Amino acid sequence: MKLKLVLITFISAAVFLFALFIGPEPMSPFNMSGIEKEIIFSIRLPRVLVSLFMGMALGASGAVLQGILRNPLADPYILGISSGAALTAAFGIITGLSLFGIFTVPLLAFIGAVIAGIFVGAMGWKRGGFWPERLLLAGVGLGFLFSSLLMLILSISSDAKLKRAALWMFGDLSLADWSIIPFGFIFIAAGIAVSLSKAKALNALMLGDDLAHSLGFSPKRERFILFISVGLMTAASVSLGGMVGFIGLLIPHTGRFIAGSDSRALIPVSALGGGMLLCIADLIGKSVLSPVELPAGIITAVLGAPYFLYLLRRRDVLGA
Repeated sequence: MKLKLVLITFISAAVFLFALFIGPEPMSPFNMSGIEKEIIFSIRLPRVLVSLFMGMALGASGAVLQGILRNPLADPYILGISSGAALTAAFGIITGLSLFGIFTVPLLAFIGAVIAGIFVGAMGWKRGGFWPERLLLAGVGLGFLFSSLLMLILSISSDAKLKRAALWMFGDLSLADWSIIPFGFIFIAAGIAVSLSKAKALNALMLGDDLAHSLGFSPKRERFILFISVGLMTAASVSLGGMVGFIGLLIPHTGRFIAGSDSRALIPVSALGGGMLLCIADLIGKSVLSPVELPAGIITAVLGAPYFLYLLRRRDVLGA
């Protein structure tokens, strides 16, 4: 297993470098002019880092969420956290708020995600603990509510602001900036670290609450901590670059073919796989129709949907 992790890490690094130097205008890392260096360090590097961090957050969140909900089709966005982030971010874009400069929209997105997570957590809490079914239903219900309010805001907005909000919602990473990367990295790294520290508990939860309790774990406490880690990673991801779907749903399934169901290996593999997929998706989006750029969220859906449908045809995906 260690060899597989090393190999996947090496492949991830290769994809990162490929996405950095290959694009609408490929550049050689060994012979760059002053302008090319400026493009690499001011435009491409922050964008590729945002892609990597967002993908890692969504991949790891999907692996954790599918475990705590015991639902192989669970996705980080199913809890309604992304819908809450999209609502507040779109509000900031439509109204032209600039209270915190370039941080305004990411900060509003993060606040919206946190508020949505609190609502979902409160509605999913019963008799001193989170209930998977209540969390799932609360997330779906609030997601529909936030999406409806978002459509209301978009329907009364001007054309220019509507286009910017729509691009952000589809995961447009063209506005990635160095100033927002440390903010997102801290929360994403913290979420992944917490998830890894609770990997054994997650393995037990996947076997059922009774068995987890017999192994010395408190299902309610462990599920609460893991839910917080998913909320932090999803909120930070959405605040960095908008809404990118399918990674948290697809990548954990692919990770199980590589690493098995042990969360101690599945979480890092899913994180690395998510980072790779989003880097590739963003590279395709900014290259295939250059100079027109396609949002990365559209590319992940186009790439991921057919493969996920193929996976659903395999009986072992659902453990059947």
